[in-house]
Amino acid sequence: MASVINVFASPFRNTYRYLRQSAHERPVIFWSILLGSIGPVAVGVVPPVRKSFGWKPAERIPTTYPVPNRPRHAVQGYEDE
Repeated sequence: MASVINVFASPFRNTYRYLRQSAHERPVIFWSILLGSIGPVAVGVVPPVRKSFGWKPAERIPTTYPVPNRPRHAVQGYEDE
């Protein structure tokens, strides 16, 4: 029975050993892969967490200038004749 447990635990143990070794021998590659793998996970985790803290999105920036609701008058002065 113990050999069956070792067969299933062996890949995880070997993976841990490999990660530990590569963290010491190639730290730049190790940390780049680790931080790069956090990005896709954060896409699914961060929005629900922000909503649970009460975050609301900012109001959208206007793309046009609002026209005033009044009659338009011709400009006078500053040599606009």
